[in-house]
Amino acid sequence: MSEAAKPAAFEEAIDIAERLRRNVDTVVLGKDDTVTLVIAALASGGHVLLEDVPGTAKTVLARAIAGSIEGAVANRIQCTPDLQPTDITGLSIWNPQSRAFEFRAGPVFANIVVVDEINRALPKAQSALLEAMAERQVSVDGVTRRVPVPFLIIATENPIEQDGTFPLPEAQLDRFFLRTSLGYPDADDEVRILDEQLHGHPLSRLRPTVKLEELDVLARTVEDVYVDPLLKRWIVDVVRATRTSDLVQVGASVRGSLALERAVRAWALLHGRHFGVPEDVEVLFVPVIGHRLVLAPEVVVEYGLSRDEAVKRIFASCVERAPRPQPEWNAEARAAEA
Repeated sequence: MSEAAKPAAFEEAIDIAERLRRNVDTVVLGKDDTVTLVIAALASGGHVLLEDVPGTAKTVLARAIAGSIEGAVANRIQCTPDLQPTDITGLSIWNPQSRAFEFRAGPVFANIVVVDEINRALPKAQSALLEAMAERQVSVDGVTRRVPVPFLIIATENPIEQDGTFPLPEAQLDRFFLRTSLGYPDADDEVRILDEQLHGHPLSRLRPTVKLEELDVLARTVEDVYVDPLLKRWIVDVVRATRTSDLVQVGASVRGSLALERAVRAWALLHGRHFGVPEDVEVLFVPVIGHRLVLAPEVVVEYGLSRDEAVKRIFASCVERAPRPQPEWNAEARAAEA
């Protein structure tokens, strides 16, 4: 992209993201940061795990994202213990008229796939999503088929209900670009929710505001956001520090470094900047890296910390060993020079 073309391209991408965010905000009230995180994942080609208690609009957020994109194919998978891998990927069925097997695509072949209560599915069903999430393809009966582009999985899970659930293995958690939660709305927003749902759910009135091809513009512009070598090095140093932390049994892999750097690009763009800053790393560490860590047992048992509190403490300890770039470092000036 030429220097002359950059400003216009960035303005277009920012406008696309803002239209999408405003549309989703009409349905999911008072959760701007969480909505922005999900849009950042969409722009980065990553997948999202929404983990929260029932009734906090996890599925509503996922459906609002899907309903805001014109031309997008959106499917929903309701996970239950009897869900089979072929219920997700599809299968080949014998056609007696053509005397041949014909492939019937499963719901994973869509642009937006909402996987509701993913931890209620058996591990073999959960694993059916791994290839699609990591490689954007599905192999059935020895044939590999590509999923549509763009491709986003938004999975939800309820962390407080244990009966009939199957925790996601670390390998699958690592495939999620980020994990976040919505939490309860504040009192004023909860009153608004009561008023707005008096005559039906706002989802029924939601209209697409972004075209499918505009998401490609958004994704390509994310790649043009400037991340200074100093900031890249700090991202790597912080992620590497998780691997030797006394609070962590297993630290984040290289996939964590890749995800955090990409998230910084998207987060900067969604906040109207064409360059990343250290504050972006500080905001994104918990949602992007937290679920990739296997915590030491004493972190939760002895210290009595929630997982997010523990991850924040881990980040603070990592920063002690990998200090952030100095205050005199001017990201905007260095981006202009680049």
